[in-house]
Amino acid sequence: MAQGTARKSDYSDKNDKANVLSLPLAAGQADREPHSYERWLLNKLMRMAGSPPIQFRLWNGDVIEPEQSPARFTLHLKDHKALYSLVANPNLAFGDLYSAGRLDVEGDLPDLMESLYRSVHAARQKWPRWLDALWRNHNPRSTGIAEAKENIHHHYDLGNEFYQLWLDQAEMQYTCAYYENADNTLEQAQLAKLEHVCRKLRLKPGMTVVEAGCGWGGLARYMARHYGVKVHSYNISREQLAFAQAESEQQGLDNLITYVEDDYRNITGQYDAFVSIGMLEHVGKENYPALSELIKRTLKPGGIALLHSIGRNHPMLMNAWIEKRIFPGAYPPSIGEFMAICEHSDFSVLDVENLRLHYAQTLNHWTERFEANADKVTAMYDEHFTRAWRLYLAGSVAAFRAGSLQLFQVVFTHGDNNQLPQSRQDLYTFPATPEGA
Repeated sequence: MAQGTARKSDYSDKNDKANVLSLPLAAGQADREPHSYERWLLNKLMRMAGSPPIQFRLWNGDVIEPEQSPARFTLHLKDHKALYSLVANPNLAFGDLYSAGRLDVEGDLPDLMESLYRSVHAARQKWPRWLDALWRNHNPRSTGIAEAKENIHHHYDLGNEFYQLWLDQAEMQYTCAYYENADNTLEQAQLAKLEHVCRKLRLKPGMTVVEAGCGWGGLARYMARHYGVKVHSYNISREQLAFAQAESEQQGLDNLITYVEDDYRNITGQYDAFVSIGMLEHVGKENYPALSELIKRTLKPGGIALLHSIGRNHPMLMNAWIEKRIFPGAYPPSIGEFMAICEHSDFSVLDVENLRLHYAQTLNHWTERFEANADKVTAMYDEHFTRAWRLYLAGSVAAFRAGSLQLFQVVFTHGDNNQLPQSRQDLYTFPATPEGA
């Protein structure tokens, strides 16, 4: 596929519109008056969700007010079947109905989602077991080698032109930025993230680095350009690799960077540093022991490894709608599961940093740019796609604000490596943020 080609039919028809909830509302479907038990169902739904400050506007214009507090948000249900779908499985149906325009939101979307996350988290402790089973999120799809390629294709091969509309213009980073100052631009913060990572890896000219999952190649180019290291970067997204290779050649860095279209499990050789930014979420926890062993055999005795990943404070499945429609196979590990990767191969953990609020700020910047280009996104795909990604970004902002998602950077080395600095003071001797980016 040519760089930047949008996959309108592939994304919309095959992956999202094959379910009845995503179909447009049929003419005349919402004509009848709501029944009394339907009002009761919505009141019950809100009690089970912890009574958030939400009111419902039904398909005939009737409004159902919250029981415990004034409404800050309004959910507009366009038809009675949307009501039943929402009650039966809100984790999946909310996203499908919103994407199809059968559910609309009045009020700030990220604020609404944050309010829901906080309310449901508190209320869930009191749910009966049958309700927890009914509404539970399903296990992620397989992340075997063949399945992993399809999972990545679904999300990352949507066309580079799409991501260029709202990611940073410096290095196309689709991962958490690092805001040393609250007023940093997205470009400054993403370059600061790359610098922060390089410092933690203690890179020096002539070193060799292997990168598992390179995105559009920005970290590899930064390491080669600013630190003079040789990089082998692995990725199974053909669109991303085409972009990365073209940029590397244009910047005269192809003598230092080798981009490899292959699964991370096929990495060979030994390196001074192992780094993976934003890939662990796609590995699958059943593959953590194998990943740990791979890092152990590819990292030189004095080498340092860094894993940067979305995570959790405790084990939890990914939201059903995001896993099914947006990020197939995704599983953000808990901090304990993260540490199990290190324990498995007797690694010594050197540093754990949580950049949760940095990711919330990153997502705010992405959302602003996405909304500024919403008409272009709709023209490339369709309104269904635009609404789906609007909800995905808003829900992600909310999850990091509410603390249901974390962002961990973990640095580790072989357990018997004594070639270590006495402190981390040198990481902060001068700002990581570049001037004028």
